[in-house]
Amino acid sequence: MNPEQFSNTPEDDGDSRTLTPLICEGLLPIELPARQRTDLRDRLLRRVGDSVRRHSGLLTVRTGDGIWRTVKAGVRTKTLWKGPQGASLLIELAPGAMLPVHRHYHLEEGIVLRGGLQLGALNLDPGDYHVSPPGSRHARITSRTGALAYLRGTSLGHTSSLFGELLGGLIPGNGPASHTVFAGEGDWHRIARGVEQKILWRDGDVISRFFRLAAGAYLPAHAHHCEEECIMLSGDAFFGDVLVQAGDFHLAPAGSEHGEVRSDHGALAFIRGREVQPCSPGR
Repeated sequence: MNPEQFSNTPEDDGDSRTLTPLICEGLLPIELPARQRTDLRDRLLRRVGDSVRRHSGLLTVRTGDGIWRTVKAGVRTKTLWKGPQGASLLIELAPGAMLPVHRHYHLEEGIVLRGGLQLGALNLDPGDYHVSPPGSRHARITSRTGALAYLRGTSLGHTSSLFGELLGGLIPGNGPASHTVFAGEGDWHRIARGVEQKILWRDGDVISRFFRLAAGAYLPAHAHHCEEECIMLSGDAFFGDVLVQAGDFHLAPAGSEHGEVRSDHGALAFIRGREVQPCSPGR
């Protein structure tokens, strides 16, 4: 640091010429003894190693990661994760694109992230949530303006299951009713200071919900007894040492643990999993 660059300010009363060198001297790097430097380095590396071990089973797909694949003209998808109950992916439709009638093999959930989708007479806009139980039948899905959506439980990307869904769509009858929660609907419930959730769907003991964290809010470290998947809709949050930002997908496998979940700037996320189970004290 060069004291000269601060010595001739317009409001200089002469004191700064005396104080600046003293301040700059106090900011000079401190040369640590070799042993102290080694101990500090070892502690830092142990913390890094511990963090890597604690987060080794977690999957995070960043907004810019992954490969987009064309499904048909005007429709492309990016797979985020494939599980036993279907795939989780992003799907993008160009204006005027269409998906044919189909019958769902798995419980399929979707959230519109951008643009709009038309499911027959149903119009879905950003923030709208739509769930279709197994055996339910979807009419053609179109997009007048183009759209980006998050889907989980879909057969897209699995050829045999997708073929079965398309054939099932030819069979008359709509099957179980689908359910929609529009962005402005539903009740928010406080679960911790600065943390609210909106329940969207219950599948046994597995819950699909929106989580909303105010700036500075946090949830304690917790364990997962089944897969917990998340897509960050806006803002950002730390899951332990992992920063998940808007558009990122995050998966915690069964048996894994999350450190403290906290948000510095506020966050809105979709999360599917069981109720949060705090880790045992001392873990």
